[in-house]
Amino acid sequence: MSDFPFLSVLTVAPLVGALVVAFLPRSRPELAKQVALGWSLLVLALSVVMWVSFKVGGERFQFRESYSWIPNWGVNFTFAADGIALVMLMLIAVLVPLVILASWHDAESSKRSVPVYFALLLVLECTMIGVFAAADVFLFYVFFEVMLVPMYFLIGSYGGHQRQYAAVKFFLYSLVGGLFMLAAVIGLWVVGGKTFDWQALSQVDISTGTERWLFLGFFLAFAIKAPFFPFHTWLPDAGGAAPAGAAALLVGVLDKVGTFGILRYCLPLFPDAAKWFAPWALALGVIGIIYAALLAVGQNDLKRLVSYTSIAHFGFIGVGIFAFTTQAGTGAVLYMVNHGLATGLLFLVVGMLIARRGSALISDFGGAGKLVPVLAGVLFFAGLASLALPGTAPFVSEFLVLIGTFTVNKPVAVIATLGIILAAAYVLWMVQRTTQGTLNPALTQIDGMKRDLNLREKFVVAPLIALILLLGFYPKPVTDVINPAVQATMQDVGRTDPAPTSGGTVQEAAK
Repeated sequence: MSDFPFLSVLTVAPLVGALVVAFLPRSRPELAKQVALGWSLLVLALSVVMWVSFKVGGERFQFRESYSWIPNWGVNFTFAADGIALVMLMLIAVLVPLVILASWHDAESSKRSVPVYFALLLVLECTMIGVFAAADVFLFYVFFEVMLVPMYFLIGSYGGHQRQYAAVKFFLYSLVGGLFMLAAVIGLWVVGGKTFDWQALSQVDISTGTERWLFLGFFLAFAIKAPFFPFHTWLPDAGGAAPAGAAALLVGVLDKVGTFGILRYCLPLFPDAAKWFAPWALALGVIGIIYAALLAVGQNDLKRLVSYTSIAHFGFIGVGIFAFTTQAGTGAVLYMVNHGLATGLLFLVVGMLIARRGSALISDFGGAGKLVPVLAGVLFFAGLASLALPGTAPFVSEFLVLIGTFTVNKPVAVIATLGIILAAAYVLWMVQRTTQGTLNPALTQIDGMKRDLNLREKFVVAPLIALILLLGFYPKPVTDVINPAVQATMQDVGRTDPAPTSGGTVQEAAK
């Protein structure tokens, strides 16, 4: 099966499904949902086969395909996946069917076309798979930009309060970041011998000044996409306005393109510049952890609160990347996966609560657990996973990031640890204010609050809960896939892990 064109088929399949769904009659919304769900499950099945076919310990990039596109520019449809890309592709394949199932009635409430809504979800899946699978810098840039379009319409046409403002802000921020990257892509093509192939560019020797400017162009685009502080302001607006399912994909997967891009492009292609900018990147990560956590504590809107928690989590991922140790790097990639699962679950459960109450304001709840105890229990679990409680998947990744960072930069690790305390504060405060305490009498008058999780919703949350617990106690199947790719990336940067001395101290890695 290693010769099967997994990546191109996985990229094209959702797009074909989107065309099928989009052309279904608007009068057949149930059929559109069923076809979209079935198509996403087909993508999931193919992704599982690809995961099984991946050879751990084999070549760094596997499933490589290359087809000529624009020969005069040296542009090809080149796809390849290392362990980092593979785990992100699996995350997409798992989340999309669950999001479709969770969004079963989202488009109906907006009074817009149901087939178009689910077609947009499949188009988004196509572009997300493409951006993680691309091994040609120009192809990556195309998917990076096109990915904005379906999300823009999901927010602007099917979102809630201030959806048009949030959609435009999201689009403009990402577009500006894309322009920085475009300039860097063109510069890289010129200095790289007029090729966009990743493997060829990774062998190019670039002068120090040029390398730093090119790094900066890519990094700004990825920092906005992630987002890192201070480029984060679009995310609370977009996450707050987007439908819950779209928000789960936005924060759970789409934003990971930023951190993935740093690992795939900034570090291997510009290693010296990455080391030169690392202290600044670590500072941005630490500030983001504390700043976003403090803002989350003061939020009264559930979806905005979850969005701010994600900004704090991206700070941890950034710290793990720029610590330049295998432990921290593996923790950062694992955090990308676990954050997608935990925050995806949290967004979906919050969406279920909001749909029942008709409001996203925490102050409009109070004691809801007395009416919907199972839903309240799932919210509590999702919150505990988000704050990285031991036994849940995010704890493993957060621990790896902190311990890997501590070996080389104790102050950064200690300050980042304060984010764990703040996370406990904002998560427990949210849970207490929404589902615990005295029952808000207004809730008893709302029909939606009298319905606990139905069978469809249980099918949405159960797989995510199971994965969060499984990876919390047994992350080895994922870390085994991630480790070789992270080690290769650290070698590209020219960093090795610090070794303990006989006295128990830590010796700095060779500069």
